Amino acid sequence: MLFNSIDFLCFFPIVVLLYFIVPQKYRYIWLLAASYYFYMCWNVKYVLLLLSSTLVTYIMAIALEKASSAVQKKLFMTLCILFNLAILAYFKYANFAILCINKVLSCLHISVINRTVDVLLPVGISFYTFQALGYVIDVYRGNVTAEKHFLKYALFVSFFPQLVAGPIERSKNLLSQIQKPTKFNFDNLKEGLLLMIWGFFVKVVLADRIAVFVDAVYGNLNTYQGYYILVATVLFAFQIYGDFAGYSIIAMGAAKVLGFELMDNFNAPYFSRSVSEFWRRWHISLSYWFRDYLYIPLGGNRKGKFRKYLNRMIVFFVSGLWHGAGMHYILWGGINGAYQVIGELLMPVRNKLQKILGLDRNRFSHKLMKVIITFILIDLSWVFFRADSTRSALFALRSIFAAENPWILFDGSLYTLGISEKGFHVIWIGIAALLAADFFKYKGIKVRDAVLRQELWFQWGVSIFMIITILVLGVYGSGYDSSGFIYFQF
Repeated sequence: MLFNSIDFLCFFPIVVLLYFIVPQKYRYIWLLAASYYFYMCWNVKYVLLLLSSTLVTYIMAIALEKASSAVQKKLFMTLCILFNLAILAYFKYANFAILCINKVLSCLHISVINRTVDVLLPVGISFYTFQALGYVIDVYRGNVTAEKHFLKYALFVSFFPQLVAGPIERSKNLLSQIQKPTKFNFDNLKEGLLLMIWGFFVKVVLADRIAVFVDAVYGNLNTYQGYYILVATVLFAFQIYGDFAGYSIIAMGAAKVLGFELMDNFNAPYFSRSVSEFWRRWHISLSYWFRDYLYIPLGGNRKGKFRKYLNRMIVFFVSGLWHGAGMHYILWGGINGAYQVIGELLMPVRNKLQKILGLDRNRFSHKLMKVIITFILIDLSWVFFRADSTRSALFALRSIFAAENPWILFDGSLYTLGISEKGFHVIWIGIAALLAADFFKYKGIKVRDAVLRQELWFQWGVSIFMIITILVLGVYGSGYDSSGFIYFQF
């Protein structure tokens, strides 16, 4: 069930209404049933995977807490990690592994493996697996106590607003809220609905409209080269942001209506002044997950510069692999890791150049330059994320740097790929609105709080205007079917 579908628009009000009718001590049961139904709408049989991961991590967490020795704890922890990663590896990486093995075998002139795994990737498997593993690791470290109530723990793993695309919540935050459900709050309702409306805007009006053009170009790179690819690549940066941030914002809003606080997964990432800052502002829940459960256990920055850089590269290679079973995803992760390592290595040179050129890092022009350079670096890496293979990504990059058709920016050629001139105007206005909202957020100002401080007529006016905008300007996919979210494939 997609957020941007008629099914969800019917499902969500019913869930909310019954949630606040049911007595508080039984609400978790209703919410758990609703969450499992929400997941079953994609594929009923994959509920067994969700339930298996939930059951194993629940049992192992209790076993860890009762373990009498460090050896037992390590054994239980290892078994739990191996079980969950084995499920993830089979459904997500089995065919990729076979492909890699075949390439090695062909180089050695050995018969390749003809058999492939014919499975459909379960939606959200990377998200709920990591959320459950994070909980077990926290229990292992003694940061939280094991949840003894199975149904409440099952709700923590399957909470429908953030089940299939995050944010990846920590047990300290979400599980503690499940233990203490709140009463209906009109302020939560208003803030949650306002968040959901904004999330629908950046998804349906902006991201889905950009997708029409980007898909047309990247789906036929041999035909649309040079500046076509350049424009598509720049727009893809806002497509993936609007798509993924839109989902996260809708999830936050839906949870807020129910009285739950989810973490903010994005914090004005395209105003970052460095790649490392970007990754502190983009997909925050995943970045923190890798920091706490991979980077720090590897040694973090505690074992010298070489180990620090190596650990960082390992984290970003793994992050790339988490995003997709393909070499282009791994390279995308490696590029973002390399940006940061090279940036730190060149810091002494940059400091000397700053003194020689008399640059002032506190000036607006210098900050703006760093924001632009960071965006360019990130956007170039997005080519590997968007392309369907490493070869396609390299072809796209060569075409961008060898572009010789700037006239397409002015002669109307861009308007022949599914988006009209008026459609492009909507895109530019949507990007401006998104960046304006992010600018205020970057400055510590929440636009929704400013709206909610106004009189009721103003709040209603803003909400109705946004809803009409979504209904009139929204793109609902081919044949007006709802368009899926990019991160559902991860």
